[in-house]
Amino acid sequence: MAVIIEFSLIPLGEVSVSKYIAQAIKLLDKKGVKYQLTPMGTIIEVDDFKDGLEVVREAHELMFKLGIKRVVTYIKIDDRRDKDRHMEDKVKSVMEKVRE
Repeated sequence: MAVIIEFSLIPLGEVSVSKYIAQAIKLLDKKGVKYQLTPMGTIIEVDDFKDGLEVVREAHELMFKLGIKRVVTYIKIDDRRDKDRHMEDKVKSVMEKVRE
């Protein structure tokens, strides 16, 4: 069953952070992680809770490797185990109700 994790990396001390976030996205691409970039964070879909947290940890640590001295990372986890569903399913479910 898929675990959906939304996380936001905030490299403190920088006005523009896009170059740092771009490196985190490259990390996701390299690892083959399914993701959706949003204006305020990144949503990933993984098969295992532990693997998802490891990916977020790697992205967090990457900021330090890029020279950032302080990073704040916010994490939201949707771990539903009674039903197999994906990121797109959640959006589709809401949109179907909007159209009712």
